[in-house]
Amino acid sequence: MTSNPYPLGLRLHGRRVVVVGGGAVATRRVPALLDAGADVLLVAPELTPALRARVDAGRLHWVPRRFAPEDLDGAWLVHVAIDDPIAAASVSAVAAERRIFCVRADDRTAATAWTPAVTRHGPVTVAVFGGGDPRRAMTVRDAIRDLLAVRLAPGGIAGRPDPSTGMTGGRQAGRVALVGAGPGDPELITVKGWRLLTEADVVVADRLVPGLLLDELRPDVELVDASKIPYGPSRAQEEINQILVDRALAGAVVVRLKGGDPYVFGRGGEELLACAAAGVPVTVVPGVTSSIAAPAAAGIPVTHRGVAHEFTVVSGHLAPDAPASLVRWDALAGLHGTLVILMGLKNLAAITATLIAHGRSPQTPAAVVQEATTGTQRVLRSTLGEVAADLRAADLRPPAVVVVGDVVGALDG
Repeated sequence: MTSNPYPLGLRLHGRRVVVVGGGAVATRRVPALLDAGADVLLVAPELTPALRARVDAGRLHWVPRRFAPEDLDGAWLVHVAIDDPIAAASVSAVAAERRIFCVRADDRTAATAWTPAVTRHGPVTVAVFGGGDPRRAMTVRDAIRDLLAVRLAPGGIAGRPDPSTGMTGGRQAGRVALVGAGPGDPELITVKGWRLLTEADVVVADRLVPGLLLDELRPDVELVDASKIPYGPSRAQEEINQILVDRALAGAVVVRLKGGDPYVFGRGGEELLACAAAGVPVTVVPGVTSSIAAPAAAGIPVTHRGVAHEFTVVSGHLAPDAPASLVRWDALAGLHGTLVILMGLKNLAAITATLIAHGRSPQTPAAVVQEATTGTQRVLRSTLGEVAADLRAADLRPPAVVVVGDVVGALDG
């Protein structure tokens, strides 16, 4: 192909976009489509856990079968995210007949549309085409992102090598970075965390990482979906540990990308110990934890002068009466400060009843923040005695953070 592409920004809000395929490529591409407000139809016999979570949350529609021509009815754009060239060609042929632009993951030369290398800074989106060379596009994109970054990393402009990672002018292979991706907004990842993503050969990502970060990975990066969907399909922690070790021992730069902070209920310590036992060097990059960010995004400070002098973060994934629970709910009930509960929606009724039974007033203000810092954030304000019932009525779902304490109303008018 000798002609240059015509650059264009597609306004996809409310318009049907069809994605064929439910693997790693679709996992990377779908978040940007959802961010654009597209009405996404996903056609694939199977899905990655991360995509399945978006289906279960009602973010997109899934047809669990192979592609059929009628899937393109009403479509404005189609992404072919499969590596079978024969099947991909059949999809793009139907798209061509209907004059629908088609992106091909398997063969850029056969596509009628290309996805550029993208960087986003608030309302500014920069898209770079590299004349068909994804690496060239990524290199230029990264340089532009550095120029747009107003903050300086400890070693200079964001994106320069950091001595703490062993980078002294060239790539150091065979290492793992445990990177906290923050609470949901892709811009809340740290500069160092983003830079390590640009260096990665392999990214092992949780369900809660911002999807737009995956959209910015190099095309040749291996994406491993290590989603741990609550009460659904999951990859055993031992398998995740082994993936990190095996890829690093094979010489890869591996980023374990985790929602929030790696050490706040993220099992990052287990992954570090597994790597250390195998002799794999590890860099830990803290992230913005949702235990603080979610309340802040809802206008709730976890501490406030004259209101709360302490806050406690606790996991609610086990019921208070579960034999394996390590939480002293009776002691927490006697505290005067703020209580932040992560992973507690399923057991919220039992948790609130236990706190009340041990002396916490049922009139204590409480709030639930769903998908904090994202475009789909929802906030429910209630009381300790009513929040479990209000939660069910509002149909709030994980991921969500529960806040209990007088700080819930501290900043109200």
